[in-house]
Order: sequence, then structure tokens, then C-alpha cells
Amino acid sequence: MKRTLVLAAALAAALPFSALAHKAWLLPSQTVIAGTNPWITVDGAVSNDLFYFNHVPLRLESVVVTAPDGSSVQPQNSATGKFRSVFDIELKQAGTYRIASVNDGLFATYELNGERKRWRGTAASFGELPKEAKNVQVSESVGRVETFVTNGAPNATALKPTNKGIELIAVGHPNDLFAGEEATFHVLVDGKPTAGLEFEIVRGATRYRNAQEEIKVTSDAKGEIKVSWPEAGMYWLETGTEDNKTSVKQAEKRRLSYVATLEVLPQ
Repeated sequence: MKRTLVLAAALAAALPFSALAHKAWLLPSQTVIAGTNPWITVDGAVSNDLFYFNHVPLRLESVVVTAPDGSSVQPQNSATGKFRSVFDIELKQAGTYRIASVNDGLFATYELNGERKRWRGTAASFGELPKEAKNVQVSESVGRVETFVTNGAPNATALKPTNKGIELIAVGHPNDLFAGEEATFHVLVDGKPTAGLEFEIVRGATRYRNAQEEIKVTSDAKGEIKVSWPEAGMYWLETGTEDNKTSVKQAEKRRLSYVATLEVLPQ
């Protein structure tokens, strides 16, 4: 069974996904690398199978790359095709990079001169709506699709929470995960530990097995999840929730979503 996206692929980061739905993801060519001025390539897509290009590309307008010293890095050689987007990153600094597609916006429908219209933008630009607009309906979405890459020795500067939306902070390091071991993560919403968020975790290469073999965990009272990795591979993690902490009074609810791609290494 297939489901269509509610919004365009550019907003894929804000959508909830299940094992039977399209999945948004970023996939680096390597997650751990060592060398002088090494490079990586990152693929981005929304697909039926992990990690294969068979639906639509993940749009690159909202990609943010944070370097090991906390500065921003500009992706290079960016391109978007029919089924995937791709870009390169030069890892000039030693340490850990956070690579994310971040969505933080509003979607509105309204009537103007008897016609139904649509608008999409940020909270700061919400005033662009025509003053004559009637029956305005607004929804807000905050979503993050991310992955992590380390050049040489890892560090944690880029991993500091932004305190916006859902974030997953590893106890230890997200590039230090091994099959057969248990990993612990802090689950944050707007920087605060949050209980009750349900995570779906799926190992890649779903195209070649009959079952998703998903792992489901829920953040506990301390706002933590613990994951035991059954085998090595690239894993996709997803969660989402809703609240009423909107940035504009016209929006009644805020939809939050989070997706990460993590590599689990063999022992």
C-alpha cells in the first residue's frame, strides 16, 4: 500500500511517516573518515524503500551543515534530479559535522475574491497574506531530517541542541554505534526532555527483505530511549508529535517531526 504526501517534497521533513509510507532521508557516502581535507557526498530522497531512489528528491533549500567548531559550511556541487538530490561537503575541520534538512514554516489556506488560495512561508513573513483574506486556516510545522559525519577524532560542538522542535542527542556519540550494543539517546522537544514520543527504527535495504523488521521504542519518564542494534548497517529513525506551541496565534497546532540516519558498525 502506498500513501501520497500531504505536502510537496520540500516539506517532507515535516511529515510523519510509517513503515508503509514514503520516508525522507539523508544518506552520507561515509560517516567516519580520516584524512587531509577529505570529502563526502550526501544523497537526499523521499522513497518507498530504504535507501533507494524511487519516489521524489529531498529538496535542498533547507539544508544546514554545521562544522565541528559550530560554524556553517556551504554544500558544494548541489544538484536535484528526478528521484534524488545530491551535494558534496569538504571536511576541512577535524571533528563531527551535523548535516540537516530543517523545515520551520507555516502553511495557510484562505479565500480572496471568492477564490480559495494557498500560502507557504515563515512566521516572520506571515504578514505577506493579503489584508482582505478571509477564512484563513493556518498550520505550523517544524521538522528535521539529519545525519552525522566525523572526520578524525569526534567532538560534540555541532551536536548541541538548537532547542527548536524535536532533537535526538546521543549519550556518547552518534558515530560510535556498534551492533550488539545498546545506545541511549536524550529526546528533546524545544530543548526539554520529553516522555512518550514513539520512535520507529528501520535498518536499510528493505527492498531485499519481506518484513520491515522495525524496532519500536518510546521515550521514558526521563526523556530517554535505549536502542539495541541487532546488526550492522544504516538505520533510519523517525518520530513525530503535535502541540499548541505555535509561533503565530492564527495557528492552533504545531506539527513536529524528526528523522535521522545513523550508521551502526560491526563489532
